[in-house]
Amino acid sequence: MATADKKVYRASTTAPVNIAVVKYWGKRDPKLNLPTNSSLSVTLSQADLRTLTTASCSAAYPASEGDSLLLNGEAADVTNARTQACFRELRRRRAALEAASPALPKLSTYPLRLVSENNFPTAAGLASSAAGFAALVRAVADLYELPDSPAELSLVARQGSGSACRSLFGGYVAWRAGSREDGLDSVADQVAEAAHWPEMRAVVLVASAEKKGVSSTSGMQQTVATSGLFRERVATVVPANMARMEKAIADKNFEEFAEVTMRDSNSFHATCADTYPPIFYMNDVSRAAVRAVEAINAHAGRAVAAYTFDAGPNAVIYYLEKDAEVVVGTLYHVLGDTEGWKREALSGLKASMSLDSGVAALLKGGISRVIMTAVGEGPQKTDKFLVAEDGTPVR
Repeated sequence: MATADKKVYRASTTAPVNIAVVKYWGKRDPKLNLPTNSSLSVTLSQADLRTLTTASCSAAYPASEGDSLLLNGEAADVTNARTQACFRELRRRRAALEAASPALPKLSTYPLRLVSENNFPTAAGLASSAAGFAALVRAVADLYELPDSPAELSLVARQGSGSACRSLFGGYVAWRAGSREDGLDSVADQVAEAAHWPEMRAVVLVASAEKKGVSSTSGMQQTVATSGLFRERVATVVPANMARMEKAIADKNFEEFAEVTMRDSNSFHATCADTYPPIFYMNDVSRAAVRAVEAINAHAGRAVAAYTFDAGPNAVIYYLEKDAEVVVGTLYHVLGDTEGWKREALSGLKASMSLDSGVAALLKGGISRVIMTAVGEGPQKTDKFLVAEDGTPVR
């Protein structure tokens, strides 16, 4: 009798955070995670913001324990509908390969053990679920040796977290809303590679690393149900912003990129305020960051910085490398004592202007850390494993 296959199969991947410049908000089908509108994001460098996930499976893992996920050292719930949808679809694709080639090990039937780590705060409005589900889907797809393209895998990742589908690509990425009821045309595609416009930089001002008060999922459904402004956003504002943004990226036109980014962020938060009862993700510190960007742009005489806020108070400020002096120099002048600055990127930068004392005081008192980053690449296979060869988590 053949001995049972006790081998632990493993695959590791890293996946990036993406921050949208044209926002996704609202679902036309909550079960399939289909969005009411298209969106567009910039993938950020994994040197600064990434999830590392090892997916493993083995016939030796007790079936009674089922699938499991360890996130930043804590057991995470994998019984929720979204994670289950991802596992189910990935297993279905693997089972199809096994049916076609009977000699393949039956990995689709083995329990999955996943171990995942972020190098940034989780659930703080920093798109951790996007990187998390992108890494989960990519790692399991690699474990299962699926032939699927990033676009095909984006259909799976989308079911875990909408914006995760954009984290399967590097550079500048669109998520097309699609119109089909089965969601098969609601996929991500790369608008431009990171190398097309590599000068793009971002500085994240972390206003609060606490968990959000209103989760994105419940917040967006409330907005869809109650906001009149939201209907206008979906019908006219977003389609116009998508067209303008794609052209701005193609032309590497930062002033246009900046205007669309800031207007879209304002539009999104206006619909949150128009929700009944209203939702406020931005706070006084967020608004001080807006004023700081406006002052920097006024001083420069053109848009050299662009703020955007997701469903949280953190400011993400985009700028081009050549404008670091006025953008980063000014912010560093106020927030020099805050942790996270990259000293090598600051050498020789001086503040060419000073911010209003009230704005400066709010930023100084309310920003807990800074993350300096840039446009970056999509998921990367790695031989750094968080699961050992015997199936135990690596500490």
